[in-house]
Amino acid sequence: MPLTADDVDLFEASRPRLEAIAYRLLGSAGEAEDAVQETFLRWQAADVDRIGIPEAWLTKVLTNLCLNQLTSARARRETYVGQWLPEPLLAGDPMLGPADTAEQRESVSYAVLTLMERLSPSERAVYVLREAFDYPHREIAEILDISEAASQQIFHRAKKHVADGKARAAIDEAATRRIVEEFLAAATTGRVEPLVRLLTDDAIAVGDGGGKVPARAKAFEGAVTVAKFLRGLFKPAEAKRALVGGTAEVYLWTANGDPAVVAVVDGRVIGVMCLEVTAEGIAAFRNQVNPDKLERATARWAAADHGEPLFSV
Repeated sequence: MPLTADDVDLFEASRPRLEAIAYRLLGSAGEAEDAVQETFLRWQAADVDRIGIPEAWLTKVLTNLCLNQLTSARARRETYVGQWLPEPLLAGDPMLGPADTAEQRESVSYAVLTLMERLSPSERAVYVLREAFDYPHREIAEILDISEAASQQIFHRAKKHVADGKARAAIDEAATRRIVEEFLAAATTGRVEPLVRLLTDDAIAVGDGGGKVPARAKAFEGAVTVAKFLRGLFKPAEAKRALVGGTAEVYLWTANGDPAVVAVVDGRVIGVMCLEVTAEGIAAFRNQVNPDKLERATARWAAADHGEPLFSV
């Protein structure tokens, strides 16, 4: 039977939640939209009148589509050119989903999304559904066709993997902003020493160019090495402008709830560098420069009131 207007409205009311789940599971806004659209097609083909709890049915269908996608994505990423990083979402993007609790905010942070790449598909699904959306283990077990005890065990294992990867305590928003502002001021001096003082000893810098934009295949490691890389990155150069198609304007912004440096050329976002700031200093710089993963950011940027750039390179 064709869907009624009420059936369509019910799905559309669920779409924001489904997109937020899919993004956390896949780390890609485009793939999340595709998974939600496929879920709608399944909803369209189903006998909706016989579905007792539509929200549970939709979540189950979506999650299993994402699990299949994650399995195939692992194979694709083995041939991905260079480092693979998630697609960043700029402040205000509805796909970021709920941010009422610390757990919800952390589950979509760029650092945790990157760490979740280490999890198995089932671990990632349980972690996202429980940590970000507070699904009880009984419902997660029904969604994934596992026992409630298995869901609990998988969650504890996944949470430990993520916690071990973080290994540092976060700091409050005011302290974070102060460190980031000091970093940006130091980045324009052309000197390494001021940068080194703001980094942790084991700081890393990694970029994702997807083979379309130059990005080092191996991460930069160590405070001095990372500082030298950053000094060069923020140094104006004609060759750099020729590569990106003009002068890049640099802004301090927020992506996935964390501080980020956004580089824009003629309204087009060419890079989003997400910073992981800890009590010991800045521990990681994850720079997304793959143009395929910045289309949504560019659209979001066009709709934002972003003011004047901090500087240009």
